[in-house]
Amino acid sequence: MERSNRRTYSAALLALMGLILPASAQIKFPTVTPEEVQWRDVPNVKGLQTAIVAGDPTKPGVYVQRVKFSPGTMTRPHFHPEDRYAVVLKGTWWVGTGSEFEPGKTVATKTGTFMKHPAGEHHYDGAKDEEVIVQIIGVGPSATTLLHPELGLTGNSLGN
Repeated sequence: MERSNRRTYSAALLALMGLILPASAQIKFPTVTPEEVQWRDVPNVKGLQTAIVAGDPTKPGVYVQRVKFSPGTMTRPHFHPEDRYAVVLKGTWWVGTGSEFEPGKTVATKTGTFMKHPAGEHHYDGAKDEEVIVQIIGVGPSATTLLHPELGLTGNSLGN
């Protein structure tokens, strides 16, 4: 057989195999649709929900987590031991840096924005007038350390 005929024959054979192999034998990539996301309330924290999309933030390895802020909900100043990579999926996410909770000094990050939160950097974030969903990727184990634990994890966007 000529080289070009062999290529044509091989391509046709591969295409035919793709048609006759059962669907379970074809490669499938793990997916999570928006309807499959399992939101959970953060215990003892009003207005904040999380969903684990992949991995486990409490264990070593890569994880993907989503955080949903109800309107008016912001986290108090805190930090994490690992770098975190965030993308705003819905709404305008308001982010502030430093150890004092000053919602009026937060910066608006709109839907589609990417932001890196470096390990150990003090920050606070959340929603003002609308629901916000942020997707966070990191390498665990992860933790959240509050700078003022006596105040709790969340406040509102008015600074209360």
